[in-house]
Amino acid sequence: MEARHIKEQRELQSRIANKKRNATKKTRNYINDECARMEWELRDRQQREMGELRRKLGLSEEAAEQEDELVDGIKEVKLDDEVPAPAPAPAQKPQPEPQQQQQQQQQQQQQQQPKKKRNRHKERLARKQAQTEALMAQAEAEAAAMPDQRARERQAMQPVFDLHGLVEQPIEPDGHCMFAAIADALADQAIDLYKGVAPLPEDGEGKKEPPYKIVRRAAAERLVRHRDVFEGFVEGDFEEYVRKIRDTGEWGGQVELLALATAYGVEIKVVQEGRVETVSPMEGGDDEERETIWLAYYRHDYSLGEHYNSLRRKSD
Repeated sequence: MEARHIKEQRELQSRIANKKRNATKKTRNYINDECARMEWELRDRQQREMGELRRKLGLSEEAAEQEDELVDGIKEVKLDDEVPAPAPAPAQKPQPEPQQQQQQQQQQQQQQQPKKKRNRHKERLARKQAQTEALMAQAEAEAAAMPDQRARERQAMQPVFDLHGLVEQPIEPDGHCMFAAIADALADQAIDLYKGVAPLPEDGEGKKEPPYKIVRRAAAERLVRHRDVFEGFVEGDFEEYVRKIRDTGEWGGQVELLALATAYGVEIKVVQEGRVETVSPMEGGDDEERETIWLAYYRHDYSLGEHYNSLRRKSD
């Protein structure tokens, strides 16, 4: 179990070092909080596992400390065996009798003083802390040696942007990014968002739904309309999946891209790692003449996971 715990700590520290290395100014506080939470959860779980194992073995805390003392004693014996025997001390001249008596009294006083009991618990904590720090240093060194995937990804995508005259529009990484990016790209091409779905009535305060929610409803409506096509690509209950796409922050993917391309009668071109993927409407789409909208898809640029940004045409 201790070997597994060490392996888990090493893997966690590697993940933490990688997250901190890829953190931006906006996400640094979030990443630090998340790393602290991950460390606390792992430490808490490992302590509970060790306590459960000791209970199953019938070991009390006193027995656990005795076990640690035995292990420490074995280590000390091994260390003593490695230390060469000291050279014999040179013969000392006989000392005067009063001085010998004084030394004997000092030795007797030292023997009579009680030895301070070692705090085994603190020593265990100190050893674990030193082990954790060593693992963190090793993980940071490994992360520093890894290639900068964020920089490599952006470097591969920029020539495609320049070739097609595109300017990136950042989108908030909040779970709605794909739908918000499509809404921004449609607006850039002057395509009405309600082309893909009927508008909802305004509430009593005259508020309108955000653009990403309109796009979410358009995707959900198209999934239901072409259920015979999309149901085979959806895991679990289809109605529940559609509800999540329409009403929650569920991430969108290839299925929703196809549904939205069909709903708005557009081609969606997605730039990712230097290549362009085209998602066209299904046969029987709403329009024969198709506009094209562009998205940028990232795997490594954002610490929270995959992300979409909108791509707009450069203005003349």
